[in-house]
Amino acid sequence: MNKNYLALVTEEYEPNKFSRSIKTKTLGEIPENYSLVKVEYSSLNYKDALTARGHKGIARNYPHTPGIDASGIIEICNSGKFKVGDEVIVTGHDLGMNTNGGFGQYIVVPDDWIVPLPSNLTLYEAMCYGTAGFTAAICVYELIRNNIKPETGKILVTGATGGVGTIAIGILSKLNYEVVASTGKSDEYEYLKNLGAIEIINRSELEESSKKPMLSAKWSGVIDNVGGKTLSNLIKSVGMHGCVCVLGNVSGDYFETSVYPFLLRGISLIGIDSASKDKNLRDDLWIKLSKEWKIDNLVDLCRLVPLKNLDEEINLILKGGQKGRVVVKLWD
Repeated sequence: MNKNYLALVTEEYEPNKFSRSIKTKTLGEIPENYSLVKVEYSSLNYKDALTARGHKGIARNYPHTPGIDASGIIEICNSGKFKVGDEVIVTGHDLGMNTNGGFGQYIVVPDDWIVPLPSNLTLYEAMCYGTAGFTAAICVYELIRNNIKPETGKILVTGATGGVGTIAIGILSKLNYEVVASTGKSDEYEYLKNLGAIEIINRSELEESSKKPMLSAKWSGVIDNVGGKTLSNLIKSVGMHGCVCVLGNVSGDYFETSVYPFLLRGISLIGIDSASKDKNLRDDLWIKLSKEWKIDNLVDLCRLVPLKNLDEEINLILKGGQKGRVVVKLWD
């Protein structure tokens, strides 16, 4: 197959020195049980920004096209599992890591990675969620699975202005939970309240050290994008049979705790991995995101940028300046 297309490509021009630019690439043959997807939209995640600047802990081989998310249309499916013209979503797995990702106008992926687009979602809305929204959905699923109900108590969301944080607040608010948002961006308090947060606290309040093995119970559940010292304190302040979902390390890779919150309050600490979830659960959560969990103002959380302007957005997210979600349009 000799079909040319445009993609953002990161190249290693000297050992550990990288550049990125829009390049023309050419498609090869489509392997058995793989599909060719014409990508209409992708989205920008922090992991994408890291691979775009050259991060061999995520993408080992360069040249490489980042983009862990894609929504688009089936053009070729050798297995017959999908029909030409089917609208689909691809997130997680190895997409954008060691498989060329959604920052290209075409992707070639195994059929098992592909989720049919639910009827109540558009391709654009799917990328307003993307991996961030899917990860938020896993967190909500885990809270519910651990019997954390709206009447159980407040839910704390840290890193609240990021992609996962904003979607998590929106879903939880839709489901009538009382959500407290934590952020270091004091100019975004109104934004978070409009998402549905009933209270905003500065992240510095969660970083204050305490040598006590437990603190007064404040939260029935936590969605933590931060890690580090913040997570150490949060574990101490979760109430009886509470649940802490851990999915980020912005403030540090390591945390300290004692066994007492687990022994005396019976809390659960759950690591959230969105890349390799069971396909049935993946399909079910996307359906929930299109129906009873669908955020009313979903598209208002997103900014649409063309592929040619993606470089400046990558620089912005690396500086910590991104708010909400950035959706990438692959075709003019």
